Formats: sequence, structure tokens, C-alpha cells
Amino acid sequence: MFFKSLISRVIILNILLLTVGIGTFTLFHIRREQIHLIGATKESAELLLATVERAIFNSMRVGNSEDVQAILEMVGRSHSLTNVRIFHPDGTILKSARPHEIGGPVDSFDLALFQNQRAEGIFRVNGEEVLGIVKPIVSDERCFLCHGIGRKVIGVLNLNFSLADTTRRLRDSSQFFMISTVFIIVLLSVGVSFILLRFLRSPISTIAARMAEVEAGDLSVRMNPRNDDEMGSLMRSFNSMVDNLEKAKQELERYHYRQMERADRLASVGEMSTGIAHEIKNPLAGISGAISVLANDFPESDPRRTIVHQVLEQIARLDKTATDLLHFGRPGKPEFSFADINAMVKKTLFFVSQHPEARNIHRVQELTRDLSSVWVDEKQIQQVLFNVIINAIQAMKGGGTLTIRTDSVQKEGKEFVRVFITDTAQGIPPEELEKIFIPFHTTKTQGTGLGLPICRQLLEQHGGSISVKSSVGEGTTFAIELPVDNGPAPGPEEGSHVQA
Repeated sequence: MFFKSLISRVIILNILLLTVGIGTFTLFHIRREQIHLIGATKESAELLLATVERAIFNSMRVGNSEDVQAILEMVGRSHSLTNVRIFHPDGTILKSARPHEIGGPVDSFDLALFQNQRAEGIFRVNGEEVLGIVKPIVSDERCFLCHGIGRKVIGVLNLNFSLADTTRRLRDSSQFFMISTVFIIVLLSVGVSFILLRFLRSPISTIAARMAEVEAGDLSVRMNPRNDDEMGSLMRSFNSMVDNLEKAKQELERYHYRQMERADRLASVGEMSTGIAHEIKNPLAGISGAISVLANDFPESDPRRTIVHQVLEQIARLDKTATDLLHFGRPGKPEFSFADINAMVKKTLFFVSQHPEARNIHRVQELTRDLSSVWVDEKQIQQVLFNVIINAIQAMKGGGTLTIRTDSVQKEGKEFVRVFITDTAQGIPPEELEKIFIPFHTTKTQGTGLGLPICRQLLEQHGGSISVKSSVGEGTTFAIELPVDNGPAPGPEEGSHVQA
């Protein structure tokens, strides 16, 4: 649980970075201190070596070899020196601060320094580090009397300098740096952790808790930002978001309430309209028949015939209105069968072409071949197509182009057949576009406002949908979608018949 927290991971990463960064710097500083201490030790040893070499040369020049031994024994009393000697190039000790080793072999590592032409080296002797320095003694003109003519190495001055003090100081310095490093890492880690927990984790936990309350439905939750930093800005944004959510919720509740009232009224109107339609259609049929019989008694030239025709047109209009009310209030049960959407479009366009208002309309068909058959009630879908196409034609009062296009599309793993009906009329204003599917809403002087709502109702019964896009001055496009279905599964009798 601890490692799942973002703040915990940040703290751990911060401690690791501090440890690596400060630890690397400390190791570099310790190494630098070690080089500095060893360098200072070498400088001291080389200075002592030069002093001893000068004293020995002065004694040897006057032929006083006993003073050389005395000088080596005096210098060898220093606690920082483990030994001072002069040995022959073959490794035999000639003079030494330790008289008992005169005539014996020099230490192998000291002889190796000379033979490898190295001036210095660090070795471990009896568990203690020692700095060994060798310097060949070369004869010159002043030495020819005793050592013969010619420049040659007549001896090797060897000084072994103890590094115990240097090692101890280096160890003390390293311990100090390590303790300081640990202290600084702990101090910085605790400080950064406190800052993250106090000023980041606590506000984030508060915001998360408040968001959980909002998610549970409590929109009265608010936060009190204490600082003007990023967390304070986030809290103020949270308060603003919750305010907007509360306003939106109230607006949705009001809208939902209005829609429920409207739905209730529409349901009542639907039931009432169904009863009224039944009560109106039968008398209208009788009236229409009676007037037709009366009209037959009038001569062809009788002006009353014109009045009778006008009455019959109004009766037909009332009958259509009653039929629309009946279909909207109690739509018929669809009778499904396989149908070709392109064939239905062509048949609908044939009927539409007989309409008087379709004379000045140029019709364009862009029908995709080999579309899958749809499982629909062909009469109801043809009614939908007819209604939408007639609306498009009536919108193009001065003429225009009607384009019918079909295709198929995959949506959510399911195939849909689509019909696009496009006109070149003036388009529908945005404020009217939201209302065209509302029952009884119409902009026509003659109409019930039930055509498009009935179309939507019929398509929803088929699992389809209808949508519209329109731009003022450019025209309108209605999109009708129907799912491709394999029809009902064969029953037991059908299955046995197929097998037979």
C-alpha cells in the first residue's frame, strides 16, 4: 500500500537521488583528500631525501664515510621513517640506520623500484603501508679518486616512509565525511518528506475525499484553500467545478421535470387522439360519401360542383390528420421481411415523381450496389422514406436538387445500412433544428407536426435511427440508419424441413 502512493514513490526517489548525489560527491572528496595527503607525504619524504643526500655527499667528498653511517642512524630515529639505507645496485646493503642489516640483501620491493627505474612506490610491510623512495647515487669528477674514472651508479639511497599517520588522518577524514553525508541525507530527506506530506499529500488526500463525496452525489461539498499556490488554485477550480455541476444538475432536474410533464401530456394526448381519430374517421367517410352522391345530382356546369370539390378536399385533409393521430397514438405492429433498401428508394421516388410539387426538382440517385438486405416492415420504412422525401421537396419551393445516397457502415461490431436524403433548400435555423422531432411542432401552414415524430417512432421500432444536419443557405441532409439483421432464428419445424 505504501509503494502505491505517488507521494511515497516521490519520497523514496528523492532519498535515492540524494544518497547517490551526495554519496558520489563525498567519495570524490575523500579520494581527493587521499591524493592530497599522499602528495603532501611524498613532498615531505622527497625533501628529507634531498637533505640526507646532500649531507651524505658532503661527508663522502671529504672521505669521511663514518659520518655517513652516523647521519643515517640520526635520520632513522624519526618516528615517520621505518628505515634509511644505502644499498649497492646488486641489492647488498652498504649503509643503514639499522647497523645489523649492513651486508644483507635489501628488501625485494625496494630493489624492484630501482631495477624498474621507478622513484617511488607504496607497499605493505607487516600490515602497515610504507612509501618507498629510491634515488641512485651517481659519481662525478669529485668521486673519481675513490670510485674510479667514469660516471656510474655507486649506490642507491633508499628511504622508507611510514604512512600510518597519513592513513589515520585519511580514515578520520573519511569517517567525518561519511557521518556528515549520512546526517545531510537524513536531514534533507526528512525535510523534503515533511514538505511533500504537509503541503502536497494532505491537500491531495483532501481533494480525493471531496471528489469521492461528489461522485456519491453530494454537490454541497466545498474546500477552503489555505494558500495561494498550485494546490490552492486546484481547490478553487474544484469548487468552481462543483458549482457548475450543481447548476447543471438543477437545470437538468427542471428540464427532466418539464419533459416528464410533456411526456405525460403527450401520452394523454396520444390516447385521446386515438379515440378521437376513430370517432372522426367513420363520420368523415359517411360525409364524404354523402357529398359525393349529392354532387352527382348537379350538372357539370353547376358552380356548386366547385364548392363540393373544395369540401371534399377539406374532408380528405381532416381524414389525413385523423390518420396521423391514429398512427402516432397507436402505431401498427410491424410485419418484418427481408427487403432491398435500394429497391424501396427507387419505388418511393417513382411515387414521389407523380407529386405536383416534384416537377421542378432534379433527382440524383447514388445507390451503392450489393447492399445487405434489411429485416424490416417494408410498408413502414417506405412510409418513412416518402415522408422525408416529400418534406425535402416541399422545402425547395422554387426548385432544386434532391440527392438520395445509400451505403453501409460498421458500428460497434454491427453493420448498418444508411440512406442520406439531401436537399438544396434554405436550410433549417439552429433554433428550429432542435424541435423538428417534437410532436405537433410544425412551421407549415397546413400540417399536424406528426410526420417526423412518426418516422422516428417507426425507425426505433426497427432498431434504427434518424438524424439531421442543416446549414442555413446550404440545405439539409437527413440520415436514416437501419441495422442489418439475419431475421428470426428458424423454429423446430423450419429446421426439420430444411434438413429434409
